[in-house]
Amino acid sequence: MASHTLKNLPPELHRRLRTSAERNRRSLNQEAQAVLESYLGPPREEVDALLADLRRLRAEHPIRTTNAEIDRLERQGRA
Repeated sequence: MASHTLKNLPPELHRRLRTSAERNRRSLNQEAQAVLESYLGPPREEVDALLADLRRLRAEHPIRTTNAEIDRLERQGRA
């Protein structure tokens, strides 16, 4: 696993990270990782796999719904 040290972190940013870590009951390192993962999103491989699954499901279940049908169901409280 790679290691990295943050240098010259502005005091206000350090305070915000420390406060967030305390609120989430994590170490500073764990909080920095969580913030980076949240900002960067899932790895591209996971997104590609999810899209492939969605395409497969769509092909297996070719139900087409129009916008008008969705609007009608929303008005009925069913969507």
